[in-house]
Amino acid sequence: MANAEQIIELLKSHINGDERRFYAIAMQVAAHEAKQGHEKLAQELKSLIDKAKGKRTVLTAPPSSVVNIAHPKGELANLLSVDYPAVRFSELTFSPVIKERIDRVILEQRQNHALAEYGLRPRRKILFYGPPGTGKTITAAALAAELNLPLFTIRLDGLITKYMGETASKLRLVFDAIKSTRAVYFFDEFDAIGGDRALGNDVGEMRRILNSFLQFMEQDHSESLILAATNHVKLLDNALFRRFDDVIEYRLPDRDQIDKIIQNKLHNFTLEKFDWKDIETASEGLSHAEITRACVEAAKQSVLQEKAQISKQLLLDAISERKYNSAIPDLK
Repeated sequence: MANAEQIIELLKSHINGDERRFYAIAMQVAAHEAKQGHEKLAQELKSLIDKAKGKRTVLTAPPSSVVNIAHPKGELANLLSVDYPAVRFSELTFSPVIKERIDRVILEQRQNHALAEYGLRPRRKILFYGPPGTGKTITAAALAAELNLPLFTIRLDGLITKYMGETASKLRLVFDAIKSTRAVYFFDEFDAIGGDRALGNDVGEMRRILNSFLQFMEQDHSESLILAATNHVKLLDNALFRRFDDVIEYRLPDRDQIDKIIQNKLHNFTLEKFDWKDIETASEGLSHAEITRACVEAAKQSVLQEKAQISKQLLLDAISERKYNSAIPDLK
């Protein structure tokens, strides 16, 4: 039967009205029962879940946590791309440290009025850094979903130009939007505009861009969240760190996280009984995204081969392929 953690998550998702999460946990319970050899119970659970989903679809329109009213217009359309994510932070697999710090950001944002009564402000300027594929971008999406806010990603190809002063002018437009429209604003590949001024490798224009960004960040007192992410934290100018309320490091998953990533991603499939140590050893050095891709590949192969369960060898082969691809510099 369902373990205590799954029961708690089921109740939480029901109380919060998060049907997507409720069904996901229910499917995990069904998959667990199938794994234990309780095929009849697992099939009954899956049947009930499918029936509930179908009934919900007929009775109501699909729920939307965000009303799509914020769409960049004019020149902003070339600077910002908008999304309305549905992913929840509870669905993701991170270290306890990252989970605690992101949960703190969410709590402070939700309780911002309580903080304001004592002259306090919630964290809203956050820098993420770490290797590619470790969850920085998906965290930005999850924060937007948790707070029912649009996610605006700053388009660097539209922001950075070769003409003197033009990038700083466009950056001002972005910060004007940050002030006028409450949302989550995400600067990905942040080192492109936040490079260290002391390195001496950049032209004067890039230094002016960084100085403008520092000034805009200092002057910003909006209600929006400003998130930035980089794979190359050592390239950032030291002055930037003082402008952020929090700096969060992302790392490659450890063995416990590897297990959870695989189990969460393959919860709709039956896994062959095997020693997880071999899977953990094979997955070491891969990012969250690469392990997820390996799971997707194993799942597709299982479906195409019409196999009832995903074998250890199938999973190892998919992991090995991802490891080979990640070792090719041109594909990183």
